[in-house]
Amino acid sequence: MTRLILVLGDQLTETLSALRAADPAQDLVIMAEVAEEGTYVPHHPQKIALILSAMRKFARRLGDLGFDVAYSRLDDAETGPSIGAELLRRAGESGASEILVTQPGDWRLIASLEALPLPVRFLPDDRFICPADAFARWAEGRKQLRMEWFYRDMRRKTGLLMEGDQPAGGRWNFDTENRKPAAPDLLRPRPLRFEPDGEVRAVLDLVEARFPRHFGRLRPFQWPTDRKEALQALEHFLRESLPRFGDEQDAMLADDPFLSHALLSSSMNLGLLGPMEVCQRAEAEWRAGRAPLNAVEGFIRQILGWREYVRGIWALSGPDYMTSNGLGHRAPLPALYWGAPTRMACLAAAVGQTRDLAYAHHIQRLMVTGNFALLAGVDPAEVHEWYLSVYIDALEWVEAPNTIGMSQFADHGLMGSKPYVSSGAYIDRMSDYCRGCAYSVKTRTGPDACPFNLLYWHFLARHRERFERNPRMVQMYRTWDRMEPGHRDTVLADAERFLARLHAGEPV
Repeated sequence: MTRLILVLGDQLTETLSALRAADPAQDLVIMAEVAEEGTYVPHHPQKIALILSAMRKFARRLGDLGFDVAYSRLDDAETGPSIGAELLRRAGESGASEILVTQPGDWRLIASLEALPLPVRFLPDDRFICPADAFARWAEGRKQLRMEWFYRDMRRKTGLLMEGDQPAGGRWNFDTENRKPAAPDLLRPRPLRFEPDGEVRAVLDLVEARFPRHFGRLRPFQWPTDRKEALQALEHFLRESLPRFGDEQDAMLADDPFLSHALLSSSMNLGLLGPMEVCQRAEAEWRAGRAPLNAVEGFIRQILGWREYVRGIWALSGPDYMTSNGLGHRAPLPALYWGAPTRMACLAAAVGQTRDLAYAHHIQRLMVTGNFALLAGVDPAEVHEWYLSVYIDALEWVEAPNTIGMSQFADHGLMGSKPYVSSGAYIDRMSDYCRGCAYSVKTRTGPDACPFNLLYWHFLARHRERFERNPRMVQMYRTWDRMEPGHRDTVLADAERFLARLHAGEPV
């Protein structure tokens, strides 16, 4: 009997479990570009273009490998509106009675597949270094699921950056060496970019026509769209930028959005690169003496540590995680996140490059856009939808824990022991944004005061009952209590006025 082998747009890996289980002689591979996947949130046009381009090239590769591929294009008249509709159409055409699929990384899509009137067999997504069941075993019985302890266990299990049973260099992490500001440097290497070929240009024209109102600029588009290009991007990063990565990984510059970052997450998240192969190649650079340990450890930590950890949290927590709101924040997402004018230079820079590039690195996401949303009391569901919409590498399994848990502290402290909030001082230390800002990062009150300064104390005051006994936040409250009562009143009043203007839609 013919079976349908569903391959999704983020499952572009030749060794995918569903493809390994397929019989090319009789099974039919289904790949479909459908309107629902481009619009359930308003995805950035570059993100849609990347996924469609990579899907088309991967489908051709599967044909070369001997698979029978039924590929539905977005502009085909007969293409259904959803993945489910396309599966039912193809089942009717082929007589297939079963669907095989590697577990999607999206609870919405899992639910829609489970609701189909055909049997669907889900196979594990074993492209991760830590299988979901292994993470569940690690988490069982633990009071706290901290990434640091998971990361150390993963180092031991994989042997990455280990010398016998000890971490290379005698330390598990080099964070203290990887928190340096950066300066403009005309000689800083740039990420490898790829000129669109004819197939990609056709997709760009299609996306431009079908999604004209989605936030973000479509061109220039220069992302890798197949494994060959992704491997080239990896080698370029290892050779040119990895040595500087550690020093610059937390820095931010208004005129240099990439610094020494890899820009490989979209290739990994689509399946064009494997996380273990990327980690092993980075480790090899250190062992060959071409990259320092602090850089390589910081890079591997983001993959072996954070990437694997958040996938485990997503799989363990289930679909209800997406509605977590542990702090009870209900404010709407401010219009400045969709490009409305703002006088805040840091937010203007982060949102502007997100619009233009579909990209911002982890500190821009966590300590600028995420920090501001948390301080302003924005509903975490709206923050989650925004991050899922606007970033080239945003898929639910990786984006939701990073946003709802790490950034917005909405998961009741499952991922973090304290919220990631800061005043403007952190942004000033790690960036050059404050130098060109209309607000003063040194000013604590009044109309010219940095909004992060006002909102930081406002956040602590309104959530005092929740956090004042937190060992990592006690000093913050001591500092607040030492301020003159009149000064505290002024700070809170100024913060309230700012929030009123923000949530009324006035420019801030």
